[in-house]
Amino acid sequence: MNGLTRIDTCLGPIQAAFDTSGVLIYLGFAEHEFREPLLAKLARLAPDSQPSGAILARLQDQLEDYAGGSRKTFEVPFRLHGTPFEHLVWADLQRIPFGETRSYGQLAAGLGNPNLSRAVGRANGANPISILVPCHRVVGASGTLTGYAGGLAIKERLLRLEGSFRP
Repeated sequence: MNGLTRIDTCLGPIQAAFDTSGVLIYLGFAEHEFREPLLAKLARLAPDSQPSGAILARLQDQLEDYAGGSRKTFEVPFRLHGTPFEHLVWADLQRIPFGETRSYGQLAAGLGNPNLSRAVGRANGANPISILVPCHRVVGASGTLTGYAGGLAIKERLLRLEGSFRP
């Protein structure tokens, strides 16, 4: 798809897309398991096919700092595109502190309805900005690792990096 830029990081190959104002609109692992629906949605946003080298370098530097353990938050502007419910879930994801996890049920209860676990899971899976919107911090009710678009090995690696992996 035109508009995707590959960034090689120590976390593995990552793809990014930016809008014409340089705002990140997609960040996902190149080996993303379920990326086709996200990429179809991204195509409708008409990403910039020539993002600034400075923007890419800033993102890559921050991802490397995160992977090296010296960064817990990001300072890359991004814009999320989704349904109102997805935005509620994604906002909750951004409130999960570095080094902590939440279950789908906990997120659903926080939204006022513990029966929304599956809907929370679908919204989590539709997250277009991996790592920065930390969907990897969501685990099963028993603390087990559950689906992650980058694959469970990457999810485990990210949680270990943050000190929150509990086998």
